[in-house]
Formats: sequence, structure tokens, C-alpha cells
Amino acid sequence: MTARTHDTMVDAARQLTSLIREHARAAELARQPADEVIEAAMSSGLFEMMSPACYGGAELDLDTFFEVGVILGEADASHAWVLNFYIEHVWMLCQFPEVFQKALFSSRPFVLAPAMLSPTGQASAVPDGYRLDGRWQWATGIVHGEWVIAGALVTVGESIRPMFFALPRDQVAVEDTWHVDGMCGTGSHDVIISDCFVPSDQAVDIGHMMNGTAPGSQLHSGPLYSTPMAPILSFAAALPVLGQARFAAAEFARQLTGRYEFASLAKQSERSSRHTRLAEADLVIAAAEALMRSVLAEVVELRGAAVEQARVRWVAAISHAVMMCQEAVATLCEAAGSSSHFLDNPLQRARRDVNTMVCHTVFDTDERNRAYGRSLLGMPSDSRWY
Repeated sequence: MTARTHDTMVDAARQLTSLIREHARAAELARQPADEVIEAAMSSGLFEMMSPACYGGAELDLDTFFEVGVILGEADASHAWVLNFYIEHVWMLCQFPEVFQKALFSSRPFVLAPAMLSPTGQASAVPDGYRLDGRWQWATGIVHGEWVIAGALVTVGESIRPMFFALPRDQVAVEDTWHVDGMCGTGSHDVIISDCFVPSDQAVDIGHMMNGTAPGSQLHSGPLYSTPMAPILSFAAALPVLGQARFAAAEFARQLTGRYEFASLAKQSERSSRHTRLAEADLVIAAAEALMRSVLAEVVELRGAAVEQARVRWVAAISHAVMMCQEAVATLCEAAGSSSHFLDNPLQRARRDVNTMVCHTVFDTDERNRAYGRSLLGMPSDSRWY
């Protein structure tokens, strides 16, 4: 068996890109990821990236996740989104109690699981577990999912605790609701859970996961498992955006070389206005990537030891970088002319997909900047997202 290292994972991601590109348009029309891509990703070992070595996983860190996510994002946003979250959700499942983890990973070091973060359901404590009930949106990965992770609110005495619950896929109902204008190929349908019993060892406190103090932080010695969740989740959503911005710049340049002006018949690649737009977008994308990489380096260095101001800055900075990528893609698409609106032109899909991705809850820039601004004034951030 080939050693699963940073370099082999990056190579595996690169080898997937041609298959992903081949199926990107079909996945959009089908409103779900291509079976061929999911099967190839499973065989590649990518889903084992964040799984602990004790379960046979690669136990690699966020630097590998970053490189892989950007490479996949350059190929197609929808597939990259699903694959990134499948990888990150293995990390989430490794934060649950030990009994559940050992049973879950007894046959292989990963499972495919969507995670519905928003605690829109309700859970009530019962002997040996909880009763879970509700409807959840945004179940990215549910089409090929084997388990699901659902966020819900649990009333404990006078307090309300947000918790994650893990259930087998066959215990939930899926409603086909994914009719959207961007990220169509993710198949992120609604999930309905009807008064389902969930054992105690299939539940974990979201606050502990956010702080890097969930059971996984004690069970696994690798620093990845005591890393706060917010920056990991933010990167999972941000890397396809960065990848698509890089793709859009390269695709814009490629298309220019074969286009001519109607009146003058001059090559568009010789027009100074196109040079300016391309340079402007490229510099913005490079700045956004540099900002993300600076956050990555700090997260890896400090993890849960970081003070509150640093942690709220991490998620604010990633959100800001994502909006920079959106701006760059808009600049390129506006300069690409009318042909960029044809459905067979990948630039229009890149713009729609980026515009959809930036609406993820982790990129609520008003909230992220409010929290960071409060911390800059020496005030508590008053935020759960750090």
C-alpha cells in the first residue's frame, strides 16, 4: 500500500481533476454529484485524510486539506464542495464519544456523511439517549451519504445546548428540494427526521467541538483533533471558492486568445482593457489566497491556545478573502462579454457557483466583522463562531 502523505494526497487530488471536469456539466443537470467521481474519490484515499491512524486513516493536517481543496475547487465547485465536506465531516465524527467512533470506523477509516449545521431540529433527553425530530436544509452529500450529522437544540434545565447527532442514512427521509441557480451539482436536499431515538454516544456538544475540547481531543493525540472547528469548517467552504477564482482567471485568459473585436478585427488578447481586468482579478485572487494561507499558518501554530481575538479574526479573515474571490470572478465575467453567458461556457457556472457558495453561514461577513470589531475594542466578541 502506498504511504498516504501530504504529497500523495495532493497527487490524488490532481489525478481526479480531469474526471471531475468531465462530469461537471452533467452533474449540474442531474442536480447531484457524479457517481463516477464519488467512487474515484473513495478509491483515491482522500476521504481518509483526516481519519486517525488508529482507524487506519492518514491523519494528515490542515495544510494537506488546504492544498487538496484548492486543487479540487479549480476543477469544479460542486464536486469540490461535496468532497471537501465529506473529508471534513470525518473529522467531525472523530469528535464523538469513543464507543461510537470505534463502531463507526471498524470496517474502514471513513464514512460519507452530510452535516446539517443549523440546529433547526429539536431533541429531548430520554433514558440512554435523545429523541430527535425536525427538518434540515443544506444536506450536502446526502445523495451518496451513509450517515448524517444533524444539529439540534436540547433543553437541559434552564439552558439550551446545541448538539450534533449522528444517525445512519436509513433512519432519515430525504426530500428532493435542490432546485437552485448555483452549486446545482451538490444535490444538497432536505432531510427529515421523525421522532428518532439517538443513543447518547452518537451525540456531542457543539460548543465543545467549537472549542477543540470534544471527546476526540482526548482520544486522539494529533493536534488536528484539538483544533477548534470554526476555522476547519471555514476552510472547507472557502477552498472551492478560491479554486474557482483561480480557474476563472485562467479560463478568461484562455478564451481571450481566440476572440476578436467585431469592428477592428483585433485580437481581444491585445486590448489593454482586458489586460487591466485580468491583472486586477489575478492580484485580488493572489491577495485572497495569501490571507487564507496566513490564517492557515496561525491556526496550525496556535490551535485552541489562541486567544479569542485571534480566533474571531481567523473566521473574519477567511470570510473577507472569500468575498475578494467573488469580486475577482465578477470582474472577469463582466469583461468576458456576452458569450460568457452561454450554458456551455464554464465562466457562467463559475460565477453562479461562487455567488452561491459565499452565502454559506460561515461567510456572514457582517456578523464575522462585528465580532472581530468588538474584540479589537477589548470587548467580548459575543459570537459562537470562533
